[in-house]
Amino acid sequence: MSVQALETGYFKLDGGAMFGVVPKSIWHRLHPADDNNMCRWSMRSLLIEKGNRLILVDTGIGDKQPDSFFRHFHLHGEASLLDSIQKAGYHQDDITDVFLTHLHFDHCGGAVVRQGENLRPLFEKARYWSNRAHWQWAVQPNAREKASFLKENILPLEESGQLAFADTPELLNIEGFSIRYVDGHTEKQMLPQVQIGKQTLVFCGDLIPSAHHLKIPYVMGYDMRPLLTLTEKEELLEAAAAQDWILVFQHDPDTEAARVQKDEKNNFVIVQKGKLSELLS
Repeated sequence: MSVQALETGYFKLDGGAMFGVVPKSIWHRLHPADDNNMCRWSMRSLLIEKGNRLILVDTGIGDKQPDSFFRHFHLHGEASLLDSIQKAGYHQDDITDVFLTHLHFDHCGGAVVRQGENLRPLFEKARYWSNRAHWQWAVQPNAREKASFLKENILPLEESGQLAFADTPELLNIEGFSIRYVDGHTEKQMLPQVQIGKQTLVFCGDLIPSAHHLKIPYVMGYDMRPLLTLTEKEELLEAAAAQDWILVFQHDPDTEAARVQKDEKNNFVIVQKGKLSELLS
């Protein structure tokens, strides 16, 4: 098993939405906002190679929506999904599996591209993984979350015949790859947990979007069930601290990965951080 972190670009989201009930006077010191209260965030992916499988975890926001859509998110940076895959030493046709933690546009938008008037999966030889509960949640969205589930990102995966459901980790049939299903942010978000030799890493997705969200009450305003997020987050951090796991932060523009422990006040704090490759070496 080998794992690499990939950058797909950066975008901006409202700082208050990203930190929920935490006052701006506190979170602004951790992650400063611009004059419009917008903070810079990463859209990080993972690339996992195991035997003859090359698994891409999430795809970033993509580029097929109109300018009127992207104007809200201030995309910037030179990184792109395909460039990062190439820099990692692979071609897009090498991807065998695309594992989508959930179907919000900043996590799955790059899975589908526009070709003329048609929409098609970018990775033509890959199987795309969601799960039945989350798929139904996405195609029949609630009013609060509807703006995050865009049909053009989702339905072409089903229409292509490349969609598969990982309702249990065993269905992926990848040794050393397991799934944590969490329901606080959205129904049945899937967090990859990967065993590499004696080391374990967890891709935190939107459960813990950045290193600044380690404190238990720091929960996004986007979460559907914030009280459940508190529980799921604490359970993950307890296990990570006890077993020396590596946490990979999907949206943190500065901290790619970290190890955590508890301090004297029983808070979870970072004890080592850096590039994922550095923490794995």
